Amino acid sequence: MKHSDHFPRLRLPLWATLLAAVLLAGCITLLALWCQPNALRTVVANFRRQPLLIILNAMPIGLLLLAVTCLLRNVFFAGALVNFAVCTLSIANRIKLEVRDEPVFPRDFALLKEVGSAMGTYDIRFPVNVIAVVVAATAVLVVLGVFVRCRPFPIARLRGWAGSLLGSAASFGMLTALILTVYASNSLYDSFQVSNAYYIPSVFNELGFPYCFCHQFTTYPVDRPEGFSKSQAMAWDTAAVEEAQGKDVHLIMVMNEAFSDLTDDPVFTYAEDPLPNLHALRQDDHAISGHVVVPGFAGGTANTEFDVLTGMQTNALSATTTSSFRVVNRNLDSVLRLFREDGYHTSFFHPGDDWFYNRENVYRWLGAEETVFADQMEGLEYKGRWVTDDYMASFIEEKFEEAVSQGQLLCNYTTTIQNHMSYTLDKYGEGYVYPAVETTADLSDTVETMLEVYVEGARDADAMLGRLVEYFSATEEPVVLAFWGDHLPYLGDNQLGYRELGSQVAVQEKDRENPLCSYETPYVIWANGAAAELLDWEAAVEALDLPADGRLSASFLGAALVELTGRVDESAWFRFLNDLRRVVPVVQKKTYVTMDGTCIPDRELDQWAPAEGASGRDIRQLVQKWRQWSFYNLRYKEISG
Repeated sequence: MKHSDHFPRLRLPLWATLLAAVLLAGCITLLALWCQPNALRTVVANFRRQPLLIILNAMPIGLLLLAVTCLLRNVFFAGALVNFAVCTLSIANRIKLEVRDEPVFPRDFALLKEVGSAMGTYDIRFPVNVIAVVVAATAVLVVLGVFVRCRPFPIARLRGWAGSLLGSAASFGMLTALILTVYASNSLYDSFQVSNAYYIPSVFNELGFPYCFCHQFTTYPVDRPEGFSKSQAMAWDTAAVEEAQGKDVHLIMVMNEAFSDLTDDPVFTYAEDPLPNLHALRQDDHAISGHVVVPGFAGGTANTEFDVLTGMQTNALSATTTSSFRVVNRNLDSVLRLFREDGYHTSFFHPGDDWFYNRENVYRWLGAEETVFADQMEGLEYKGRWVTDDYMASFIEEKFEEAVSQGQLLCNYTTTIQNHMSYTLDKYGEGYVYPAVETTADLSDTVETMLEVYVEGARDADAMLGRLVEYFSATEEPVVLAFWGDHLPYLGDNQLGYRELGSQVAVQEKDRENPLCSYETPYVIWANGAAAELLDWEAAVEALDLPADGRLSASFLGAALVELTGRVDESAWFRFLNDLRRVVPVVQKKTYVTMDGTCIPDRELDQWAPAEGASGRDIRQLVQKWRQWSFYNLRYKEISG
């Protein structure tokens, strides 16, 4: 007697197999959602309000189940495999949310080695009860698979392995097509109501892990540069460098929200200068100034942070729009890391939420030993809805004194928030009186209000700069202060405010006198007396070889600070960045600016052949090397600690 004769077996007809697949897909979806840290009833309630989410979460699981059913020829064995895989991924998402406040993304599959090595650094509390339920459900499906079979497909030619492979391929193909179309749709994704669209963990919880995970397959892409060779990039990166040679000066970097010198435009006629400290510092013997060309217009704060600190360019990561901090998931070279390796205490301060732009995790990967966000700051002072720049100046001073008292050199990056949009009358509270805008332009009431509110914030930012200069002028500790804006302000849809001011920003780039004007914010780098003496300021500035107009891509600003403080030969990467900026100090999408200020569009670059200096082809080769090296840093370079 055959062993199988001991057990009666059922054979499901095709319609029953398909029905079982639908029911199993629904059950596995519910179990995967139950595995998440939020209550299942909350998710179900949200799905009832937005029923399309039910389909979007169950569909990929159903198609995956069909694909595996075709291969295994048993819907219950397939259900066991899919249930185990999907719920394991869901549990991993739960654990990652709890230990790092970040969901599981598809790109995490490329980091399994890093995940394994990082497991020991976290205090992970495994959800034992949840795991037990998933294992039990999987076991039940396996048992059902033993006793319940599926009848062969009615068409004889499709009953063999060819039919199985064809059915599986069709299911996988349909799933892939949906991921590249429906699940890739940002408009669909953004159409669903969530409590906080900027808090990704909350979005995952409310819209459902399966749907959000599938959506993330096509978000935040990083393109492999043409001609990339991992071995070649590794050779560049491991070129000979020197031991620490830098000067022992504190480095304080302040990126001020929406800070600009917009009011320098002749259309403004202020009797009292809104930016007296910036203008005074530009004339200081111990200061250098100019404009930094940032990645975006009227937004993208974290992208400017990424560009300045890493020397990579957000705009070059992908041909499509991406968010730089969302593609960072490993230790990277950065200004903070270089100073940390020189024995500095490295820190990042921001009076906002730690989850925004995933800063809590990203700054750890960039080498910040200490990160401080709003919920960790005491005695916060607000002006309207945002923490004041004056408070952040006092916080920097407090942390500086703390470092000095502990005998530490400080390398700090601070991102402020006070002058964040929107620039409406209620920004600083009901009844707040704003100084009038003084301008020759004929402004609408809407634009006049936006400018009054924005310029009030710019005044406070300038006051922050003045306060820090005064404070660091009085200390015997050597300090270099860098202060700049992250992007220009948003002044209405379709550049409404800029149009009414008659600004070039409102003109199409191809028709502008300065095609990059919508990306330029002011910067100033200043040294107090002790730092100027230690650095031999005049010689150090001359050695920087900055362009006459002081204009730099954000990606070169951090590298210039590395060189200014004597560290240019400590890193092959930052040495290359400084060499590159001496050839082409500004690279912005498809525009290049040479040292003499010549602006070259990409379409003309290969024909550019000046009498002296690098040709267009030389520039292109250098930029291609930059892109390839950046890709290596972002995807392959191993950095411990």
